[in-house]
Amino acid sequence: MHMSLIYFDPTRALEAIGGMPRDAWQSIGQRLTACRHEMLVDDLVAWSGQQPIPEHKLPLDAGFHELPERLLDDYQTQRADSELFQILQGAAVLRERVDRVVVLGIGGSYMGARALMDSCCQPYHNELPVGERGGRPRVYFAGNNVDNDATAGLLHLLQATNDRGADRAPWAIIVVSKSGGTLETAVALRQFIRAWRDSFGAEDLGDYLIPITGDQGKLADVSRALGCRRQFRVPDGVGGRFSIFSAVGLLPASILGIDVVKLLEGAAAMNDHFRLAPPGRNAVLDYVAVNHWWEIERGCRTRVLSLWSNALESVGLWYDQLLAESLGKQELGALPLTVVNTRDLHSRAQQHQAGRRDKIINNVIVDHWRQDSVPVGTIGCDHDQLDALAERCLPEIMTAAIEGTNDAYAEDRRPTTDLHLPRADEFGLGQLFQMLMLATVLEGRLLGINPYGQPGVENYKLHMQRHLRR
Repeated sequence: MHMSLIYFDPTRALEAIGGMPRDAWQSIGQRLTACRHEMLVDDLVAWSGQQPIPEHKLPLDAGFHELPERLLDDYQTQRADSELFQILQGAAVLRERVDRVVVLGIGGSYMGARALMDSCCQPYHNELPVGERGGRPRVYFAGNNVDNDATAGLLHLLQATNDRGADRAPWAIIVVSKSGGTLETAVALRQFIRAWRDSFGAEDLGDYLIPITGDQGKLADVSRALGCRRQFRVPDGVGGRFSIFSAVGLLPASILGIDVVKLLEGAAAMNDHFRLAPPGRNAVLDYVAVNHWWEIERGCRTRVLSLWSNALESVGLWYDQLLAESLGKQELGALPLTVVNTRDLHSRAQQHQAGRRDKIINNVIVDHWRQDSVPVGTIGCDHDQLDALAERCLPEIMTAAIEGTNDAYAEDRRPTTDLHLPRADEFGLGQLFQMLMLATVLEGRLLGINPYGQPGVENYKLHMQRHLRR
């Protein structure tokens, strides 16, 4: 099957309020081309150790960029000795042993995995019986908050009989933390380990606790102390919010039966597109150009990611974190906002249509749905006057909603763009995740700020610890 690339259409944003000046479009295109060269050459040369890293670029977590190609190349050439093979093998072992997996992590340590599950799996995966899930475990996410009732509820659920018919059958814990020092995840790890031991004893815990962490740190020490038999590494030079194509995202995805090879191939295809396509035909460059211009020149400091698929909501939340932590520095950076339509047309559209002119709306549109089209149908009466649409299907209604909403925004000169995802499958989503990561770093270089690191986040942690340890 031919693998299509993402297509970015900025036409309506370029035409709003009399159009984006051609000289401005050309100027920002030239600046972005220079920033692309900086990313592809200067950053990667410094990251690889061939040149010293300039102080203003510390930290330089550029390792995410070529990670898909590195994993795929090693898998092709070394197979059983490759990192990707070990991930796939570890996932297969867990699928055979357990019916439930709990992923503990916060921020980038879980949001990528959650986005992959929600976008690639059957929407009600965890509710299906084991046969309908193809024998794949249910997956739950915790350790991303200190919400007492949510934690207690999941711990209670894990005591229930599973689909394989064994009372209190073992479940697995994947814990993701590069250092192990993040309080929310570290606290949750203690709680879920204790629950596991209460149910099954301590002897076999090492078979069912899988850390994804750095070579050194608190979690690495805990893993050794508890005798964990399988551990995966957070790659050096890959920050948490850029880690979706490492074991952080790939291990949970593989457990769920997601084709992680296709996912990486999609990301690699986006890298090629970013490197080779010129401005005007480059989804990464053009996405940044339009959004940056509207923010700087027209005050559109709220960047709405308008998702026309429920399955992509977690992708939007993942992007919220990526954009906010990467660019929200030095009193700069757009405010990201995720909406899901047509649901949120009945809650936020009024403000977007008639509120302040401080927003640009980027639609993400799925061109081909995975499931067969569902028709409106008939019910034996026509009091709702929908018989005229009985032969119409939900994708047709969705298309009409997208076009109608764009028309309404255009009439009021509100800027919108359309990002077309050919299919919400692994290849397409691999492209989307990589495109948004590349675009975020590119915009950071354009703004003159370091898109890596999150110094502001560290302050709340320090004060939180101070209050706890009084």
